[in-house]
Amino acid sequence: MKTIRVSPRSKTLNALFRQAKRDNLILQTADGLEFILAEVDDFDREIELTRKNKKLMDFFEKRAKQTKTVSAAEARVRLGLVK
Repeated sequence: MKTIRVSPRSKTLNALFRQAKRDNLILQTADGLEFILAEVDDFDREIELTRKNKKLMDFFEKRAKQTKTVSAAEARVRLGLVK
């Protein structure tokens, strides 16, 4: 990840930063790309470590490719929550 310092004279960006301090923002470009603007805290370090967890990332990749779903009722039966 790269850090870019923003000039205090950049009024539009600084206005967005003030908004992001109150509530995370999704910024959308004219062509529909979306970016998140959120204040960074210790959580960013946790995300970095999670991304480096190859086993977990492989699991997420496999799950993302799955197209078959299970209804909530079926999940309850499989988990033995209902008879």
